[in-house]
Amino acid sequence: MKTMILAAGFGTRLFPLTIDRTKPAIPFLGKPLVGYVAEYLAKFGLKEFVVNLHHQPDSVIAALGDGSRFGVHIDYTRELPDILGTAGALDNARELLGAEPFLIVNGKIITDIDIAAAMETHRESGALATMVLKPNVKREKFTIVNTSKDRKWVTGLGEMARPLTEEEIRDTTHELFTPLMFTGIHIVEPRVFDYIPRGVYSDIFPVFYGPAWAKGKKIAAHITDAEWFELSTIPRYLDISLAMMKDSHVFTGSNCRIARSASIRDSVMWDDVTINDDVSLYRTIIADDVTIEAGTHFENAAIVRADMVRSCKEIPEKALKGYIQGENYIVPLN
Repeated sequence: MKTMILAAGFGTRLFPLTIDRTKPAIPFLGKPLVGYVAEYLAKFGLKEFVVNLHHQPDSVIAALGDGSRFGVHIDYTRELPDILGTAGALDNARELLGAEPFLIVNGKIITDIDIAAAMETHRESGALATMVLKPNVKREKFTIVNTSKDRKWVTGLGEMARPLTEEEIRDTTHELFTPLMFTGIHIVEPRVFDYIPRGVYSDIFPVFYGPAWAKGKKIAAHITDAEWFELSTIPRYLDISLAMMKDSHVFTGSNCRIARSASIRDSVMWDDVTINDDVSLYRTIIADDVTIEAGTHFENAAIVRADMVRSCKEIPEKALKGYIQGENYIVPLN
């Protein structure tokens, strides 16, 4: 089975960490995020990958190469001049994906979902596609996925999940509803291309899933309680990094220089970082080549070099607001 890893997005909500690389290529505990995805999939015997590129394409190629260091083979597709959306990405890769069922995986996730079990669900279902779903126990802001009563079939998409009100929590006469969310992992039959026109610029839901549901086609649900994290914002990136670090309080990349008098807790440093005397850091992300001046304190912040931001044509609208302080650009995470 071939796999399509989606890696073309802009990563605007992760700006400025994505100034010089796309979201799947940002470092995550010493390894490019998309490298984790490749290693994870290879454990299930998946060896043939197609990776789509658009924004900062060379950063993904630098992270993955030809795939040989992960024991896999990688082909790349480029989306030029505009990004194509998920359906367009599949259209652009249809010759590479071939005539067998294939897996689609978002390139910005960390998970231990059992792909073999999901593939078995798909084979047994005879469905046109299988969506891997997860209970949204925390009711985070993800679209609700509706299923049949037996939860074997996906019937459509609902509204965005919302936190329960205090009144709903106190009401013990009804069982609390836990919505399902899509993990960004799905298995599709090659018949998906019957729904995807050539040259389309669109997401896969209006082009494929919506029409398939309208025609009564079976879309299977594979529901899992496995670990799953999406690194879509800077606060999520920091929280997930700290959770994955377990007993450690600080992650340090290569060639970092840290003064003995510095106090650092619950923080992540990329490569070639310099921390001078009497610096205090708490819940802080320090990007490549940043120097933190002596005696300064940062808490709940992401820091990159200011010259990188100055060279940007514009700051993305969805990016958290920051400010320049000396040679650095500081983004508060509060």
